[in-house]
Amino acid sequence: MPLTRTRINELAQHLESAASHSRPVPKLTDADPQLSLAEAYDVQWALRERRIAAGARLTGLKMGLTSRAKMKQMGVATPIYGFLLDEYCAPADSDLSTTGLIHPRVEPEIALMTRAELRGPGCTIAQALAAIDFVIPALEIIDSRYADFKFDLASVIADNASSARYVVGGCARRVDELDLRTLGVVVEKNGAGVAFGAGAAVLGQPALSLAMLANLLAEREQVIPAGTYVMTGGLTEAVGAQAGEHFLARFQGLGSVSIRFT
Repeated sequence: MPLTRTRINELAQHLESAASHSRPVPKLTDADPQLSLAEAYDVQWALRERRIAAGARLTGLKMGLTSRAKMKQMGVATPIYGFLLDEYCAPADSDLSTTGLIHPRVEPEIALMTRAELRGPGCTIAQALAAIDFVIPALEIIDSRYADFKFDLASVIADNASSARYVVGGCARRVDELDLRTLGVVVEKNGAGVAFGAGAAVLGQPALSLAMLANLLAEREQVIPAGTYVMTGGLTEAVGAQAGEHFLARFQGLGSVSIRFT
C-alpha cells in the first residue's frame, strides 16, 4: 500500500530530528519495508521543504552513487541525487566541529556551476558540457543518519543521499581548459596520502553526472536552473574523519581545498 502524505511527512520529520540531535536511527525500511524509490524521494523533498520553511536556503544539488562499482553493489542503473543548503556549507581551510555529526566521512568532488538551464528527459553529455560555466574543487562530508552507516537504496535517498557538509575551495576554471575525465586528485589526512582518484571515477565523465541529474529531476517535472552549483559525486572512496584530523585534497589544475575537524 502506498504511503500516505502524513506518513511521508512523519518520516521527513524523523530524519530531520535525527540530524539535529546527532542521533543515529534504524534505516527507514525497517519500519516501512514497502517504501518505494519514488516515495523515498517524496520524503527527501518533504525534508527539503521543512528545512527551507525553517529558514535554510537552497545552495545547490548533489549526485551520489556515481561510481559504477557502487551502483552495481546497490543494484541500481542510475545514480541518486540530493540537495545542498547554506547550513551545510563550511568555509575552506577552517575548523569544522564534529559535534552535530554522527559518523562523518570525507569525499573529494568535482563541482560544476551551470550558466544555462538543463532540462530532461534526454539531456546529453554534450548539452551538459555546453551548460557548464566553470569547474571548482570541493570536499563533501557525508554523514548518514542511519546506525552504523548501513542502509538500503530507498533509505539513503530519503536521507538526502547522506548529505551533511561541503567545502568549496581552490580555484575556478573554465570547463574547456580541463579534461574532466583525467583530472586527478590526492586526498591527504594529517599529511599522509589516503585516497587517490580521477574524474573518470564519476560515471566515466563528470559531465554525464550533470546530465543524469537533469534527467532524474525531469521525473518530478523539475529542471537544473542556470547558476546552480552541482557536486557530481565522489572521486575516491569516502574516508572516515574524527576530531583532530586535517584533510587536504589536491586537485590537478584546480588547486587544493582543506578542512580540519575539531
